[in-house]
Amino acid sequence: MSVAARSASAWGPRAPLALAALMALTGCAGIRPAAAPAPIADRPIHLDARCEQRDVNDFREQARLSVADGTVRELSWQLWVGNRGACRFELADFRQVQSRPHVELLARDGSACKLMIWQDARRVTMGHAGCERRCSPGIADDAWPVMFDPRTGSCAQVQ
Repeated sequence: MSVAARSASAWGPRAPLALAALMALTGCAGIRPAAAPAPIADRPIHLDARCEQRDVNDFREQARLSVADGTVRELSWQLWVGNRGACRFELADFRQVQSRPHVELLARDGSACKLMIWQDARRVTMGHAGCERRCSPGIADDAWPVMFDPRTGSCAQVQ
């Protein structure tokens, strides 16, 4: 009995499944990676939104964002990372430096804190980078972006 036959008999009826899994992991099954996401559309963002939500792990957020023709008119965002702490962002603390293809705001205090707002086909997302000073110690990397549904102005449903 060959080595392959002995291996197949050891796996029993699961042998084809194990082989398919091995082929998929090694790239031999003809499975192609997902297509790259489309680039951000170069059009101004228009949004009047409010999002307040809490998840099962007590991560929560309260966000208010108003953008007209790519210009941020109102921004107030506070998020909590469970009971470990919070981050807070207010429009008065930032200056807008870009409006297309995404909105970008830099902190007025000269820190590296940057807020970015972009829109794809399903949602408008507001994220932050380099904003450790605006968060409780040690939580900035766990403070996720807030996502809005552009049709309703409420929190986007993530699926």
